[in-house]
Amino acid sequence: MRVVVQRSKEASVTVDGQVVGQIPFGLTLLVGITHEDTETDCAYLADKIANLRIFEDESGKMNVSVRDIGGQILSVSQFTLYGDCRKGRRPNFMEAARPEHAQIMYEAFNEELRKQGLHVETGIFGAMMDVRLLNDGPVTLIMESK
Repeated sequence: MRVVVQRSKEASVTVDGQVVGQIPFGLTLLVGITHEDTETDCAYLADKIANLRIFEDESGKMNVSVRDIGGQILSVSQFTLYGDCRKGRRPNFMEAARPEHAQIMYEAFNEELRKQGLHVETGIFGAMMDVRLLNDGPVTLIMESK
């Protein structure tokens, strides 16, 4: 499992001109699933992300988590995170999980975030989505479960 974590001042996802998920501040997550991912991977990354200290404390140091600040999560599935561009000019998506498995893992991951006490908004799995965010910092990290 691979997640791009972006600290966001605001974020939303739109499908067919309709906003389907929106947060005022917190983390925007682009979530990629591969074949071997399990619920253990989901729980591991959800715990890691919920407690990741990337928000500033009163001293201006990155020392508090999204939970600590009462932030929210916008979680967006993105199979292209497993695109391999090493050969040729067209990405190879062989490492991305098939949709049947990916959707189950994506939903399990979001549920694990909710178990951490976080409010989670999402896009629509498999849809063409427009994602808008105001990256705070910018702070962007790539996390993997393996």
